Amino acid sequence: MKTLSEIDTTSKRAARGAGFSWGIAEEIGKNMRLLELYGLPGIKNLNKFLKDYKKKQFQKITLISETNNSNKYPFCPIILGTNFIDQVNLLDKKNNIQISNVAFPILFLPFVSRASEIIGKKIFLKIEEKEFLLNLNQSIYSNYLKNEVLEICNTINISFIENNNSFNENEWKELYKLSEDTFVEETESLKIGAAGAGLTDND
Repeated sequence: MKTLSEIDTTSKRAARGAGFSWGIAEEIGKNMRLLELYGLPGIKNLNKFLKDYKKKQFQKITLISETNNSNKYPFCPIILGTNFIDQVNLLDKKNNIQISNVAFPILFLPFVSRASEIIGKKIFLKIEEKEFLLNLNQSIYSNYLKNEVLEICNTINISFIENNNSFNENEWKELYKLSEDTFVEETESLKIGAAGAGLTDND
């Protein structure tokens, strides 16, 4: 089994060999490490994408808005992802972002996961019927478990989830009340012991 370090390094070099700058190649290496760590087919999709990248045309995007369409060529997932990370502090103010016609959307996924950590919010990503909940770059929950190459998708939808507790205030109060049983009532002996050296001077 290949180590995450091997996956990172080889992916980075392959991306550079395909024509990406070293900076973008570094990002791709990190992303492949992340996808493979979570059991998603990163290497499989990257391998096919890099072969296509040399002979096919992909649309590049610079400014991401609420609705993004590419009618002629599919969006490049790498350029889309790097710009998404760069702009995420502005994008999370929008209710929903829709992106149409994206090539190899699995390669876009780790960029969104890392963006979730940057803004400190969960992000819900839907690639057609495939759903992904990205949790601050710590975990990816998904209903998609197939080990396959996904070459194109018609629509990606992205929504940002506000940080809220999963429990109500009453549940918190009940739990806090139980925690009070561990509190130790302060006594004079505890006060003296916590005051420092006390009356003993060892100098």
